[in-house]
Amino acid sequence: MTPGEADLSVSFAGVPLRNPVLAASGTFGYGLELEPFFDLRRLGGFVAKSLTLEPRHGNPPPRIAEVAAGMLNAISLENVGVEAFLREKLPRIPEGVPVFASVFETEIDRYAEVCKRLTGAPKVVALELNASCPHVKSGGIEFGQDPKVLGALVRAARGATTLPLVVKLSPNVTHVGEMGRVCEGEGADGVALINAVQALDVDPETRRPVLSNGLGGLSGPAILPIALRMVWQCARAVRIPVCGIGGIASAADAVKFLLVGASAVQVGTANYLNPLAAFEVVEGLAAHCARHGIARVAELTGALEWPLP
Repeated sequence: MTPGEADLSVSFAGVPLRNPVLAASGTFGYGLELEPFFDLRRLGGFVAKSLTLEPRHGNPPPRIAEVAAGMLNAISLENVGVEAFLREKLPRIPEGVPVFASVFETEIDRYAEVCKRLTGAPKVVALELNASCPHVKSGGIEFGQDPKVLGALVRAARGATTLPLVVKLSPNVTHVGEMGRVCEGEGADGVALINAVQALDVDPETRRPVLSNGLGGLSGPAILPIALRMVWQCARAVRIPVCGIGGIASAADAVKFLLVGASAVQVGTANYLNPLAAFEVVEGLAAHCARHGIARVAELTGALEWPLP
């Protein structure tokens, strides 16, 4: 079998994809920024930068810092707002590129309104609900940390859109499988995990945090084993498909997530280091399938051999 022979197509959350590799939200802009480097249609699709009702400026710098095996960020979801995205960004995305629109807000009714405005937009094939955001009416706790709040959020979003709904889960919880079941029970079509892990780094010379916000989200290779564990736990807890995220920088990393139960994967922080990272993961998956005589990449999902004999 040659690298071009394997069938890389998959279905995730009811959306047919030419391959299981998506670019993660916040690392790929609105798709237009990476278009000069390769044909976006070579990917399964991409998750656009999270959108709010109104434009959002985010935190002041410094808001990104390199750490061992990863990066910290506290950008705070700066974006142009949903209307500017629909009017200025979406029409410029090439035809045939599946767009997962990421939705973020601070109150449930505002989440629902963003979902409503995105429904029916051309090229938008699904919504990704970013649940790792502070809920202002619950004292700042993340939506994804409280099962009741998370359930209310997913229920409201489900009622506001007919698009496939994927919930991006927070890693800052004790039982991620329980959170996945909450999403499934409220009508989500899939879950994606993990989001960045809350973390802190300090400059010993200035005695100050390296980020203006203090705390930030840790992403990159440092969180890959954590993400694998949580994807494995969630995939065993739900019947809806799971998208794996966290430190993926190679086809081998992507295969690990598929083996523990993911149906698709997202490449995130690696895009900052190498704009071709996601594309190279696709090529590497084809080579992996050829090398192992795998006819369909979907055969890898859940194929982890464990416990050991």
